[in-house]
Amino acid sequence: MKKDDCIFCKLANGDIPTNTIYEDDFFRVILDASPANLGHALILPKEHFANIFEADDEYLAKALPLAKKVASVIKEEFKCDGVNIQQNNGTAAGQTVFHLHIHIIPRYDSDNFTLNWPQKSPSADEQKEIAARLSAKLQ
Repeated sequence: MKKDDCIFCKLANGDIPTNTIYEDDFFRVILDASPANLGHALILPKEHFANIFEADDEYLAKALPLAKKVASVIKEEFKCDGVNIQQNNGTAAGQTVFHLHIHIIPRYDSDNFTLNWPQKSPSADEQKEIAARLSAKLQ
């Protein structure tokens, strides 16, 4: 279902003009209006989901193959050195628009754009304990 006050719902459903590069029954892929690099695209579901946790599995099953397809075309067209496929959930993770979306960002060795984070140094025992907790819940 579309949410009336969601800007990305309006973009995804054609209510606001975009530079659309792909569209099907589930998604619209547009160029980001404030790109990290030229060719930076957004995959927008036409249905409203605030984040990955609200999304229907049907959408999620279609999203990654579409991201691969878009990334492949962008990589070929822009001759970039790499591609980030990024999806954020929650403000702590950098989400600023609360409509599920996936960034496809062409990257270059010389672009000085980083997605680095400080690395932690958990002990082997901590890692084993965390692995056991998560594994038990994923079974």
